[in-house]
Amino acid sequence: MEEQLVPKRTNKGSVIWRFFGYREEDVEQVKPICKVCKKTVLTKGSSTTNMLHHLKTHPVQYEESVTLRTSCTPAKTPPPAACQMTLAASFSKTTPYEKTSQRWRDITDAITNFIAQDMMPINTVEKPGFRKLIKTLDPKYEMPGRRHFSEKAIPELYTSERQKLARRLQDVTSFSSTADLWSSRTMEPYLSFTVHFIDNNWELNNACLQTSFFPKDHTAELLAEGLHEVLKAWDLPVNRQVCLTTDNGANIVKAARLNDWVRLQCFGHRLHLAIEKSMKDARIDRAVGVCKKVVSSFSFSWKKRREMAAVQRTLNLPPHQLISESPTRWGSRQHMIERILEQEQAIAQVLAANKSSRHLVPTWQDMDVLDSVNKALKPLVEFTDALSGEGYVTVSFVKPVLHLFHSNILAVQEGDTDLTKSIRATIMDYLMEKFDDVATNDLLDMAGLLDPRFKTAYIDEDRVEVIKSSAIEEMESLSVTGGQPDDPSVAEPHASTEPPKKKTLGSFFKKARAPSTTTSGSSKEQLTTELSTYLQTVDADSESDPLLWWKHEQMFPNLRHLAKKYLCVQATSSPSERVFSTSGNVVTCHRASLKPEAVDRLVFLAQNLKK
Repeated sequence: MEEQLVPKRTNKGSVIWRFFGYREEDVEQVKPICKVCKKTVLTKGSSTTNMLHHLKTHPVQYEESVTLRTSCTPAKTPPPAACQMTLAASFSKTTPYEKTSQRWRDITDAITNFIAQDMMPINTVEKPGFRKLIKTLDPKYEMPGRRHFSEKAIPELYTSERQKLARRLQDVTSFSSTADLWSSRTMEPYLSFTVHFIDNNWELNNACLQTSFFPKDHTAELLAEGLHEVLKAWDLPVNRQVCLTTDNGANIVKAARLNDWVRLQCFGHRLHLAIEKSMKDARIDRAVGVCKKVVSSFSFSWKKRREMAAVQRTLNLPPHQLISESPTRWGSRQHMIERILEQEQAIAQVLAANKSSRHLVPTWQDMDVLDSVNKALKPLVEFTDALSGEGYVTVSFVKPVLHLFHSNILAVQEGDTDLTKSIRATIMDYLMEKFDDVATNDLLDMAGLLDPRFKTAYIDEDRVEVIKSSAIEEMESLSVTGGQPDDPSVAEPHASTEPPKKKTLGSFFKKARAPSTTTSGSSKEQLTTELSTYLQTVDADSESDPLLWWKHEQMFPNLRHLAKKYLCVQATSSPSERVFSTSGNVVTCHRASLKPEAVDRLVFLAQNLKK
């Protein structure tokens, strides 16, 4: 009987054991036995070399093993021949960039832009962490020192950006501006000046022209001269300036009058003064004083804040911190009062638990007063925020907002306390008085007429014909002087306007549409017909963008020039005040020794590079 040999499992690549086996008693030390001739083959460890040589004595089996081994062994890609790096390549890999190379200039320009746009201290380039970051990104780049950026790179970037803006302004037919004075951290006075214009693509553009050091006395005469010098420095003709929006400081008001400039009073500042006037009440003074003491007690005590958080969780109140008031922002007072009302229970519980602070717990009379103030002021916050924007048309909203205040927001409502009624009446009376002068009304009515959402809706009936006549006269003037044509690339058939992504003030002024008709004429009659046809067209949706409407509307070429002139005016002087915030991030306590010309450059770049 033929002896049965035990096959051995091997790895996938070996096929030799296909022709060999071993006896079961040889488990501990396997001895291969040829299945053909039953001969034991001596092997060392797991080597199969002797077994392969033995198979050569059996030609058929040997050929079969060679075929199997060839088919089972994957083809190996020979490793690439190791090539030695040339001496030139070795040097180029470690040699720093030449300072005249494009790569070195690109990286340096990017660092300069980073410093200017993000308002970083120039000594950032000498910080070890920043240098390590740059070295990791590109080891061949050698960063210059701070003097290169402060004395060469930043001034060159400023000159380049200033020239670009100057070229854009040369093509502008009309612009508006805002101006204001402020003091730096080191109490150095500056005059900020911004311009606003609508380009040929019907987009509202904003730019900060100058942050001028103004060490002279802030008299109206010197301010008038300083404002005039800004326009002269930028080669901007005064007759192209539609309006200057400022706060109500007596010196800047007189300065605009001395320059014979049309001036619009800042709506936000007027509203602030109106609210300040309405707050002159002993009951309000006491209640607001209590609020300030409560906020102060929590602001300077981490224990009270910890206890406050625990009580908020117990009472299921929002985990909000108390808000401090800023004297120059009426909205901050309203936010402080609203937060006190929201956290009334938690505040009372925390303060009452300690004898030293028990006297700060607001009384029910104080809470009633705060509630009355909050009801009167809360609806006004969103209007101030919306009218302070500079990326969309705001001037045409002033008259509609005043009308809405009078008819709804500040009107007497059921359940109002006497204090709430008094606050609302005082605010409304003040605003109506201050916005009742002829020059302001002419400007606001003309802007409203040229806004396709409102037209004559908010113009007094006895002034409609006057404003229409003024519009026709201005169109005649533009026809004589020759207005710049719009960019033909943007001329498209009239299309429906696209609503903005977020809710705007226009949502408060939705109304039914009227049918439209068209006529034609010539000369002054043609301008009159153009205006009449425009007034008869369907009103744009109150939440739409009037600039987008004019961009696609080709039927009223003369009115388009007039709309571009007036709709760039800012309803508030917030753009100039935003320059203050930028300047505060430039002139910090660590950079208090910056020279005025450096401040001007850095603020200009920070404001305009992001455009």
